Amino acid sequence: MTHGSTEETALRTGPGRWGIAFAGVWLLYLLAPLQAGWDHRGQLSGWVGMAAVLLFAGVYLAVFARLRRRRAPDTRFRVPTSVPLRWGILGTLVALAVVGCLAVGQQATACAVYIAVVAVICLPSVQAWTVSATVALGTYAATLLVPGWQADRGIVFGTLVATLAIWGISRAINGNLEVLAVREENARLALAEERNRFARDLHDILGHSLTVITVKAELANRLVDIDLARAKAELGDLERLSRDALADVRRAVEGYRELTLPGEIARARTALAAAEIEADLPNSADEVPTDRRELFAWAVREGVTNVIRHSSARRCSVRLSPAAVEIRDDGIGPVPGMAGGHGLVGLRERAAAAGATVITEAARPGFALKVVVP
Repeated sequence: MTHGSTEETALRTGPGRWGIAFAGVWLLYLLAPLQAGWDHRGQLSGWVGMAAVLLFAGVYLAVFARLRRRRAPDTRFRVPTSVPLRWGILGTLVALAVVGCLAVGQQATACAVYIAVVAVICLPSVQAWTVSATVALGTYAATLLVPGWQADRGIVFGTLVATLAIWGISRAINGNLEVLAVREENARLALAEERNRFARDLHDILGHSLTVITVKAELANRLVDIDLARAKAELGDLERLSRDALADVRRAVEGYRELTLPGEIARARTALAAAEIEADLPNSADEVPTDRRELFAWAVREGVTNVIRHSSARRCSVRLSPAAVEIRDDGIGPVPGMAGGHGLVGLRERAAAAGATVITEAARPGFALKVVVP
């Protein structure tokens, strides 16, 4: 997931989905000061009051429009403008509200709620609450002190409730964005780890095989004019090795749905390292015939799994030959019931189907698992 998709998600789930209509609906409470100005339209104060209220509404809507259309990397619920500009917006709203109150009277005190909302959008929490409380208390004090005005405790309650509501919404949105960012980062890290693991496995699967193929190709090229029979033998090995390498790559790319002997050796190396067990593993599986590779892969998987789970070993070795595979450790030896476990039972069934034999033996110290093909 890219940064662009995160931003689009934030806009769909955050303030962008509200649009300007969300803010516009609440401007209905400014109809009272507009009506008061209209009632005094025969006087200059009436027109000044209406102009101040309309400008106030325009600035308020512009803040929400800016919040909705932001494209800054920080997608948090806040207007992405400079600090001086944020305070300038609040100062403009306060000035327009004061002009409205002077022109049309107490009805314009409704602007206090909108100033508190914009403070939450523009400022950090502590500053926003400070501004909101100051506006609420200052407006209430004005209703007590200005001649002809009536005391209005409701303005304090309304302003602080509006502040709490928008503050809660902003916290929820910012929290959701942080969760999305963490999830996205985790997904990115998981993808990077999977890519690294796949690259390591491909290197382990192909690295030695391709080297051997190159050496045999060079040898066959030199032997063509010297020893044709040996050159044909080398070419036969070359064909077998290339087919096996191709099959291993296909299985790896298909998502490890099928076992491959090089793949199991690579995974054994990773698993033993994670368990802090010293690993002595073959560098390649080239000498193992194609028809025995899957059986030997199952043996390596089962043997290494038992070493990690049961042995308490400090060292594990895997030995390969055209006719056998052996997994040996220096741990505590056989665990009661392990010989009859589902994994070994399944391995014996697969070995029997291929005409092979599974041999388990106690070592001093440790345990050994062998699969031998006659």
